[in-house]
Amino acid sequence: MTTTQLPLRGIIPPMVTPLIDNDTLDKVGVERLVEHMIAGGIHGLFALGTTGEAPSLSYDIRYQLVELSCKIVNGRIPVLVGITDTSISESLALAEHAARCGAAAVVSAPPYYFAPAQQELIEYYTELADALPLPLYLYNMPSHVKVIFEPQTVRTLSEHPNVAGLKDSSSNMVYFNSLVHIMHDKPEFSLLVGPEELTAECVLLGGHGGVNGGANIFPELYVELYNAALACDIVRVRELQARVMEISTTLYKIGKYGSSFLKGVKCSLSLMGICSDFAAAPFRKFRAEERAKVREILERLGAEIKNP
Repeated sequence: MTTTQLPLRGIIPPMVTPLIDNDTLDKVGVERLVEHMIAGGIHGLFALGTTGEAPSLSYDIRYQLVELSCKIVNGRIPVLVGITDTSISESLALAEHAARCGAAAVVSAPPYYFAPAQQELIEYYTELADALPLPLYLYNMPSHVKVIFEPQTVRTLSEHPNVAGLKDSSSNMVYFNSLVHIMHDKPEFSLLVGPEELTAECVLLGGHGGVNGGANIFPELYVELYNAALACDIVRVRELQARVMEISTTLYKIGKYGSSFLKGVKCSLSLMGICSDFAAAPFRKFRAEERAKVREILERLGAEIKNP
């Protein structure tokens, strides 16, 4: 297991899951992708998150991905593993597997069928954290799970010795700043942000980094943006933020899909010769016309195209 210095900081990409089909991991693609991101300077890796299509994957594929990712990383950076599930037993089983494989921590969003109340969240995560073999990062994802970790709930759970931080994907800066404020006396508790458009702002205001999907494609860009924000280099932050927004407003907006972001990232990686762009059911990869648009955007952004 990789030892993680607290608080966890920097750019920790939510890795896409390279697939050949619904039941077959693109193992060569996983290795290329991991090495591509590590070469770009990332500070950690998050497998089986939203960008990793975790809820759409079979348990067999999830277990394979964790084992292979940890083997490729080989302790060079911390590996975080998503264990979000509607069954606490399945979450614990995957966490045990992640620990055996050498992961550094696990990440969990609330169970996503019946929306729990705040007290139920406290009780659930206390039970989970008590039993986990690895540190736990809470995952605030209200658009997908119908419930938010209220700031006081986060504060209460932070008192548990096995709860190490939170990733916020709410896109709500008032909420994130409330967390920074309420957690100001616990500097070892990591506050990370999902939406890459907000990463620099969050770091400037006291957050610890970003779990940014675009770092699958352009890891150097997001690492440089984080470093500029950490150094309070506002001029450089503005330059890099403009590039991040160019990616966000073009590459992630192709077609009228809720999955446009995911398809844009996977298609980009395919065009760059890194991994397959197969998307797990119920989604489908971009078709020829959409793929041509992605290629045009990537060329404008200066990416190296290796596949037609």
